[in-house]
Amino acid sequence: MGSEFDDAANLLAANPDATTISIDEPVEIPKNQHSHLQEPGREEDDELLGTDDSDKTELLAGQKKSAPFWTFEYYQTFFDVDTYQVLDRIKGSVFPVPGKNFVRLYIRSNPDLYGPFWICATLVFTIAVSGNLSNFFIHLGKPTYRYVPEFRKVSIAATTIYAYAWLVPLALWGFLMWRNSKVMNIVSYSFLEIVCVYGYSLFIYIPTAILWIIPQKVVRWVLVVFSLCLSGSVLVMTFWPAVRDDNRRIAVATVATILLLHALLAVGCLAYFFDAPELDIPAPIIPIIPAHNGTTVITKSH
Repeated sequence: MGSEFDDAANLLAANPDATTISIDEPVEIPKNQHSHLQEPGREEDDELLGTDDSDKTELLAGQKKSAPFWTFEYYQTFFDVDTYQVLDRIKGSVFPVPGKNFVRLYIRSNPDLYGPFWICATLVFTIAVSGNLSNFFIHLGKPTYRYVPEFRKVSIAATTIYAYAWLVPLALWGFLMWRNSKVMNIVSYSFLEIVCVYGYSLFIYIPTAILWIIPQKVVRWVLVVFSLCLSGSVLVMTFWPAVRDDNRRIAVATVATILLLHALLAVGCLAYFFDAPELDIPAPIIPIIPAHNGTTVITKSH
């Protein structure tokens, strides 16, 4: 080391402008060196889906808090969110920002089941109660109508909402995994992330179901279209970057199917719970009983 230091000192004395390089210091590579090699317009999409390094970092971070699936701590992590995170994710589902991936921006750091579970539960009771109130207000004042609360609508709404919020994400997750085995660039979200997206995308239907009480079909259909545009845009901006590298027809068909199922849920709930056919109770029949002396006796039924 002493001889190397003397040689460097002699070199600097002979040429003060010379520069020395230490072999112990790593050579830094500019971060934007590889950006020129990518296709134009793809950098934003790659940023939305995340890089391999960021995904590995997040996976390693998640492994630290993992636990065996048969323990309570394993399922407790799915509900480990605070009020701020839930409200922030609800705001992101109601006011989607173009060019922003919902999973990457809100969900991937800490996916949860707390928000989707309570959003679905609130939506179930909102649709059932609003449907009964709508039916009451529509027939209010008619002498042949008698209000009877339909509690079976709660079970029907619960079955429909929770089946949609779990079975559709399960089918989509399986489809993305299958396409990922055939096309290397396909991005497969986790099942929990897809459930989060679908759960939070249903929040907009809670205030919409309350406004469906208004007995005007035009207003109801305008609300349906408005809600579909907001919640559907969240689904499209989330899943289109994941399938854009697949075959063009398959990618378009996948997104179209997602929107179609989402629209069927909204239209089906509106048609069944709010636009059901009128069921008026018929007027009581007054029987006429003939008397033995040739006269007729009219009895009133109560």
